[in-house]
Amino acid sequence: MPAVIRCAKPEQWSHYLDAVVDIAFAAHSIRATPGAWGGSASTLPYPLVGAHTIHIVTAFNPGGRQATAQANLRAQHELLQTIGLRGLQSWPAVGGDPAGTHAEISEAVVGLDDAEARAWGRRFGQDAVFAWSPASWRLLACTDAAHDAVTTGWHATRLAPSSP
Repeated sequence: MPAVIRCAKPEQWSHYLDAVVDIAFAAHSIRATPGAWGGSASTLPYPLVGAHTIHIVTAFNPGGRQATAQANLRAQHELLQTIGLRGLQSWPAVGGDPAGTHAEISEAVVGLDDAEARAWGRRFGQDAVFAWSPASWRLLACTDAAHDAVTTGWHATRLAPSSP
C-alpha cells in the first residue's frame, strides 16, 4: 500500500502513479517501476552504491499539455545544459505508461535533493518528478505545496545492453 502525504491531484496524477522509467546506464538499461515494498520482483539491485537518490526529470510537455516536438526538444536541451552546468552525473531516461503508448524523454540525475528536483520540475513546467533510492520509489509533486508525495517500493528489470 503506497504511503500518501497530502497528495496533489493534477489531472494526470493517476498516470504518474503507474509510470515506468527506462534508464540507459553504461552497461545496461533498467526499467524502474513503482511496486510493493521489498522489491521482491526485482532482478537487479539498486544500480548505485550508497544512499544516492536518482531523480528523474523531464522538460517535455509542460503543464501536462502536448507541446510540439521542436518545443519539447528545445526545453529538454535547456534541462541538459542545466545539468551540465552543475556538473551532475546523469543518464538518458524515458518515462511513460507501462503499455508504451505515451513516453517522454527524461534525464536520470544524481546530486539533487528533493527540493532541488522539484524546483527543476517547476522551472520546466512539470507536475511531478520521480525519486528512486535504495529504500523507495517516490512521486514528488512540483506544485507550490512542495510536500506532496507518494512513496512505494520499486522493482527493476534489465532491458537490454546499452550501446557503446
